[in-house]
Formats: sequence, structure tokens, C-alpha cells
Amino acid sequence: MLKELYNFQFNKNQYEEPQTYPRTTIVIAALNEEQAIGLTIAELNDELASPHILVVDGHSRDRTVELAKNLGADVAVQDGLGKGDAISKALQLTSNNSDYIVLTDGDFTYPAEYIQGMVKILEENPEVGMVCGNRLNGEVDSEALYSRFFLGNKLLQLAHKIINGIPLEDPLTGLRVIRTEILKNWNVKSQGFDIEVEMNSLVKKKGYKSVEVPIQYRQRIGEKKLKMRHGIVILARIISEALS
Repeated sequence: MLKELYNFQFNKNQYEEPQTYPRTTIVIAALNEEQAIGLTIAELNDELASPHILVVDGHSRDRTVELAKNLGADVAVQDGLGKGDAISKALQLTSNNSDYIVLTDGDFTYPAEYIQGMVKILEENPEVGMVCGNRLNGEVDSEALYSRFFLGNKLLQLAHKIINGIPLEDPLTGLRVIRTEILKNWNVKSQGFDIEVEMNSLVKKKGYKSVEVPIQYRQRIGEKKLKMRHGIVILARIISEALS
């Protein structure tokens, strides 16, 4: 029996050639990521053969949209603001033929090399609905997860476990692969960075398990969007999900 929470060890040499997953859509929520969006998309193209990449732009004031289009990504501009709103927009545009949705960031923090293995877990384990990249149990750049950020994540992780009953070690990770069927007809309530908490609860409510794999987490390129004040919004979402 697959445990609800476990660490899948990747062999980085397992995939010598890029694998094609024509039924997988990669969603990148981006805002002013001119410095990193090119590297992010180029790495995805190197690791995956002809991936379908959808960049949802949050009204960037730089060349994010231009660079993403030049590298072959589909680009949509979200209606409102925030990461939750961007993912909601992406779901409206995702084909029903897509079996899996990959969520990642446009700041080059999440290596694309893990995606193939994460999809493989879903392919082989029908009881698993979502696979998350665990930044807190992998190879961490000390400058990427500074002490205040690390402590905040651990406190929210504990609250998420106690209040929502979801024992993920890194519930706020931005790298995850989820079955598209879980997200169909999802009325997204979150507008910002609390979207991950809502998604974790959705998977549980749909009767699926979530599992984690340890990943490397790199220092972001460009301006950091997540601030300490967002932790209050995330905590409010944790409480809200417990009451819903």
C-alpha cells in the first residue's frame, strides 16, 4: 500500500532522453519575470520533448510576455491579480484532453528535471492525485530558503497538518503535478499565494492522496514576490478550508 506521504528517490540519470507527455500541460504564473522566464522555458524544453507550456501573465511591465512567446509558449493575460487568479485563468484554457497539469514558477527556482518522475508516479499509482516537490527535504540553496522564510513555512506546515489534517512537509511548494480531472469545475476561491492550501484540500476532498518527492530548490532570479504579510492570508485560508 502506498503511504500517503513518502519520499520518492529520483535517479537523475534515469531519463537519458526527453520524454514526450502530449497529455500534460505546464502552467507558469508569471509577473515581471523577464530575467528568468527564458531560462525556465528553455530548461523545460530541454527536459521534456515538445511540452505544451502555458504562461499566464499577471500584467507584467517588462518583456516577460515577449520572451515567453519567442520561446514557443502559449501566453494568456489573467483577468485579475495574484497567483490564484492566474491558475484559475489557466484552468479555463486547459484542454479536456490533458491528463496532467504541471504547476511551476517562472523564476527558475524549480528544476524541470523532476517533472518526468513526478508524472510517472501518477501514471503508476491511480490512488495518487497530486505529486508535490518538497523543497524542505531536498537540496536547498542556503540563500534560496533563508531562515525567516524557512521558519514561516514550517509554522504554516504545522498549522496545515493540525487544522486541515494534511501531513505534507512542504504544503506551499510551487512545483506540483496534478490530475486534470481533479481540477475540472473547480471554483477557485484563492486569489493569491493561498492557492496551494486550497489545492491541497481539494485533492483530499476528491478522495485522492498527495505525495511528495525531495527536490533541489534554487535561489530565484529577479524580485521576490512572496512577503511576510502573505503568511496571514495563507493562515486564513487554512482556517477557511477547515470550515468549508
